[in-house]
Amino acid sequence: MISSKDTTTRVRHAGPPLWIVAAIFVLLFMAGLYPVTAFGGKPVFPGPGESLDVILAFFQARASAVLLCAALQFGAAIPLGIFTATIVSRLRFLGVRAAGTEIAFFGGLATALNMMASSSVLWTMSYPGIAQEPALLQALYRLTFALGGPGFSVPFGLLIAGISVTAGFNKLLPKWIVILGLMLAVMGELSWLDILFPKVLFLIPLTRFPGFVWLIAAGFALPNTVGRERHEQK
Repeated sequence: MISSKDTTTRVRHAGPPLWIVAAIFVLLFMAGLYPVTAFGGKPVFPGPGESLDVILAFFQARASAVLLCAALQFGAAIPLGIFTATIVSRLRFLGVRAAGTEIAFFGGLATALNMMASSSVLWTMSYPGIAQEPALLQALYRLTFALGGPGFSVPFGLLIAGISVTAGFNKLLPKWIVILGLMLAVMGELSWLDILFPKVLFLIPLTRFPGFVWLIAAGFALPNTVGRERHEQK
């Protein structure tokens, strides 16, 4: 006599640990900031509201620090891209079939590409002679700020929003991570207003740095296994 029964087995998603990839991204990004802040020496990286004289003085005096910053920031874009591709794959593996995963993929990929572009412009600015051309340096500085400022926070907000909404509806993340993610996403999207209103510049770091913590937390909390039924005959 042949009998049969259904059993459920846990299947693990094939991919790197999300929280580790997110942590590598954060470490490289923060390491890139170190040489151009007060910890790495003075003068420090000028803000967008500084005068041209201050901007010129920094890039003329700290070319090696700018080069190191550009290299580390460029490198940080790689694990961010890996994180984006992996978490979108993980959500699909967990059964999510929604546009939010595609929005997250677009946001994460755009953020990583803008980081590469911004770092490449910054690398260009570290070359001898560039800092001695005021008009050229100012144009490159504004470009790297656009790519690394709102060009980072706006698509980064889309990455967080896509993950938060889809994971929230499918109960794949704790509520506090989902709610925090939605708050960060709103701030990220509003940060594009910095292009018109420089006083809202604070929205960029408010999206970026808490967002780094959010990436690690979400990567740690998101399940990486799913139950699959198997039909057995005896």
